[in-house]
Order: sequence, then structure tokens, then C-alpha cells
Amino acid sequence: MKLNTLKPAAGSVKSRKRVGRGEGSGLGSTSGRGYKGAQSRSGYSRKAGFEGGQMPLQRRLPKFGFKSLDKTVYTALNLDLIQELVERLNTNEFTFETFRQNGLASGKDKVKILGRGELKAKVSITAHAFSKSAIAAIEAQGGVANKM
Repeated sequence: MKLNTLKPAAGSVKSRKRVGRGEGSGLGSTSGRGYKGAQSRSGYSRKAGFEGGQMPLQRRLPKFGFKSLDKTVYTALNLDLIQELVERLNTNEFTFETFRQNGLASGKDKVKILGRGELKAKVSITAHAFSKSAIAAIEAQGGVANKM
């Protein structure tokens, strides 16, 4: 193989259509743009979603939904995950920083501890929120649930 013999695959490269180069080409005169109107002019661009004057889809469909600006979104962590961390890290103190360092929360997340699973260790957890069942399970083992 030599560099001077390299070619693209057959049929992969097309030459561009040269419009407006005489009547014999079949694309002279109006250059395939038809007669008059905005579409025949240079600089024309159709609005996104334009359907030729028909009512566009985004206007035919009804509006719905609402996003509250006051809603608090929590990252949920269950007790079975806390138990797993206790065994893996050999620690009984959990703060937001502990969760962040172990990839369970990030930056500005708010953490809520939920009660799924079984907790076997006495732990002290500091988080933004707790479910009632989580608080009951933590305190049943002699642990402490502190709100941030």
C-alpha cells in the first residue's frame, strides 16, 4: 500500500450540485428554487415547526403540567444502604460529607434517609430529612438521627 494510491470507498464521495450554470444543465434560470416568493430569495429561513400555514403541532396540543419553584427534591438513601456502609467503612458516624465522598450524594443535594431494609448497628446519622420509619429503626438500635 502506498500513500499516493489511497482513495475513498467507491460511491462515498459525491460532487456537489452546481446550480445556476446554464439552461443545458437543467438547473439554470431559477436554479431549482421555483418562481418568486420568499423561498426563492437569498437569506430565507423557515421558522422551526412551520407547517405551511397549517396550525403547527406545538399549538394544536393543549398546555399541561406545572413545576413548583418551592419543591424540595431529596436524594433518597435507605437503611439497607447505611448498613452496607457501616460494614464497608467500619464507621458509625454518617454526615452529608460521608455520603458525598462515597458517591451517594453530590454538591447541593439534600439527603433524606428512608426506612427500607434492616439496620443492625448503632449509628449516628446527620441528614436533611428522615422518614418516621427510619427514625424509629435508628432509635430502636440506640442510634441518633440528627437533622441538618
